[in-house]
Amino acid sequence: MALTLANLLPFIAIFLILQPITASDSLSPRHSPNFEDEICKEVECGKGTCNASVNYDFGYICQCETGWRQNHVNTSDHEDYRFLPCVIPNCTLNYSCTDAPPPTPDIDDSPMNKSFFDPCYWSYCGEGTCTKSLRYGYKCKCNEGYSNLLNITAFPCYSKCVLGSDCASLGITVSNDSSTSTSLPKSGSSVPTGSFLWLTILIMSLAIVSLK
Repeated sequence: MALTLANLLPFIAIFLILQPITASDSLSPRHSPNFEDEICKEVECGKGTCNASVNYDFGYICQCETGWRQNHVNTSDHEDYRFLPCVIPNCTLNYSCTDAPPPTPDIDDSPMNKSFFDPCYWSYCGEGTCTKSLRYGYKCKCNEGYSNLLNITAFPCYSKCVLGSDCASLGITVSNDSSTSTSLPKSGSSVPTGSFLWLTILIMSLAIVSLK
């Protein structure tokens, strides 16, 4: 039973992404969208590149640029979280000038948690508060004295004094005024967007629960 569900999930994802398109008048065999191109239009990988394939559980992964990583990169099951955006810098972060940062979200029990479907459940905002934006997006609203990395609201909030000199090689500058922050393209979401992706997550979660 488990093998059957695992094999079906990529095809379910394809069906969900193509189903609304097949209902339109523009569909014909020669105009049928390429799966990889279509799914990558709907996701945001931060400082990473979307790589879509039916071989991945969520239909895609985010391949991080050099110097950037995802949350939970040091966990044994990091491969399960490669759909997360690349918003964590691999540079020196010295917290001697400020309080220690909040821990990253604990998502080990996500298939059993109803918050699984809240984009803020997956997001790390550092010294900021996650708020939902639009339907599936989120923004990190920084606490006073902190700013979003790269002035992008979907990136975590840090104090300027925390960032080491090597962070400059990643193009990081932190403004003292977080109000100038801008949103990411595609509605500022750094998690999967579009109903087909969240339906895929729902199906996977139900499958995991049913197999326990």
